[in-house]
Amino acid sequence: MRLVRFPFHKLALVLLLLIGLRTGWADDARPLVLGVFPYVTARQIVESYRPVAKALEEKLQRRVLLYTARDFTAFVEHTRKGEYDILLTAPHLAWLAQQEVGYQPLLKYDLSIHGLLVVKSDSPFNDLADLRGRTLATADPIALVVLAGKAELAARGLSDKIDYQSKDAVTHINAAMQVINGRADGALLAQQPYNLMRPELRQQLRVLAETPLLPSLMYLTHPRLSVAEMQAIRMVLLDFSASPDAQARKHHGSHGAIVPIDDAMLLAIHPYALQAQEMLRQKK
Repeated sequence: MRLVRFPFHKLALVLLLLIGLRTGWADDARPLVLGVFPYVTARQIVESYRPVAKALEEKLQRRVLLYTARDFTAFVEHTRKGEYDILLTAPHLAWLAQQEVGYQPLLKYDLSIHGLLVVKSDSPFNDLADLRGRTLATADPIALVVLAGKAELAARGLSDKIDYQSKDAVTHINAAMQVINGRADGALLAQQPYNLMRPELRQQLRVLAETPLLPSLMYLTHPRLSVAEMQAIRMVLLDFSASPDAQARKHHGSHGAIVPIDDAMLLAIHPYALQAQEMLRQKK
């Protein structure tokens, strides 16, 4: 696996973030790589998923490495190359991972999310129609909440590049900051990164509209793992979700419980998966 070195002060742009949790792995076993979709900063991913990686390592007696990527497209490319043994990704990209690489859906977080369209708290905008002719900052264009948000705007007669201009801010937080700093009139971002913003920043924003509920992140395993390995990982994740441990409670308090996947969910996000697939193809 290729590693790219970045200076520590560029943590937000880190390509691959590696955490070796050294607590009782088997010396002769290949490490398991847990790849986490970069929907928040690298630092926040480490803080959020370190307890998950630690639980896997302790129960499986196998070293676990925690990785993310600099952006959504890079994460998809690493997924396509099979660099992650355990994959935690957005549901529409989980569908792509299953179709293109053979990743096996395992579990999901049951806390559904909204995509949010936010404007500055003191802005004059009160309706989506008020955004005609305006600029909207977005997280990565293939983000599920961005696709869903643009679909909501289209349903209201507002088409991207015709009735408004979208501006790729790369991350959810950057999209919100574009509004706060006056560089965009509104932003499309996910509910969870918005909730993680510092209160003094969030107070400068106002939610103008929400998408319908969307499914949250999903765990998958690479087909190179055996059925026994896959089932062992599944049991550890379910046990972690039910654990009374303080770190586990904090984790599923903000993410939701880890539960089995409903196949109907994958069908529901199929149109968004196809959109993302085409957008990724056009980038090449």
